Amino acid sequence: MKPNRRCAAFLATVVMTTAALPTPSAVAAPRPDSARPLTILLSNDDGYSAPGIKAVFDKLTAAGHDVTIVAPAANQSGASAKRTVEDGHQVTAKKVSDKVWAVNGTPADSVLFGLGHVLAGGKVDLVVSGTNLGQNVGGIVNNSGTAGAAVTAIDLGVPAIAVSTEFDFDNMRNTIANMPATADFVTRLVARLQRTARGGRLLPGHAGLNVNYPTRPGLASPTGVAFTRQTREELFGVAYKPSGGDTYTMKVSYTETEGEAGSDLAALARGKVSITPIDADWTADPATYAATAVRLAGLR
Repeated sequence: MKPNRRCAAFLATVVMTTAALPTPSAVAAPRPDSARPLTILLSNDDGYSAPGIKAVFDKLTAAGHDVTIVAPAANQSGASAKRTVEDGHQVTAKKVSDKVWAVNGTPADSVLFGLGHVLAGGKVDLVVSGTNLGQNVGGIVNNSGTAGAAVTAIDLGVPAIAVSTEFDFDNMRNTIANMPATADFVTRLVARLQRTARGGRLLPGHAGLNVNYPTRPGLASPTGVAFTRQTREELFGVAYKPSGGDTYTMKVSYTETEGEAGSDLAALARGKVSITPIDADWTADPATYAATAVRLAGLR
């Protein structure tokens, strides 16, 4: 949610940072085995006609890649990785143009349809989801349709990137104005992955990336790139007020925090692009796994 921009001091430094990705003028000529255009499925949760997905489509296409949009027909924010897998289920999907499909379903449904029908029979090198209107950090990622589309692709064995543009709560137009710069970054990120893959898989097996691009005043460039983990900070709380009969009104409160060192939220607070490796495996980290196993040892 909204970082506390009024706080002058940052709580701690980011633990690990990557070197800033090169600007377009600094990108070296690609290796011959990494120069081929990629086949990319592009989705989101804001809908197929949202400005963020259009910005990413335009930039990746201009870079020479074969990009096809398969995205929800309407806004599906907060849909997470919900998908419909029912024998006989009727899917409504409209081919809006040669490279654009609108699916009546969730982001995950869109990726399923894109991989299972639109691009079936060919190799899809990468699924990109976004750019989203607003950051997806911390626990918000669990509810994010942007991330859900990426996780669906990872489940199906396709490398994926979820990307979001930080929301400017004071000026939403500033968020939209930063989307082309976000798309430029995604294009450079894909080029880096393609070069380092040396003709192979763009990311390790079962891996994806959750990218959050900072929105800064005056379209200022990010201060760098940070390799992060999801924040553990509580970002919002909810309360319910009876409003008559069986109806309750939800009240949402947002926590103003800059996050702990090394987190996605902390990176955004410092004006950095946050890159968090993700996968579709919800198994706890080794320490938590071991501690839990001890407590359940001998259970019959």
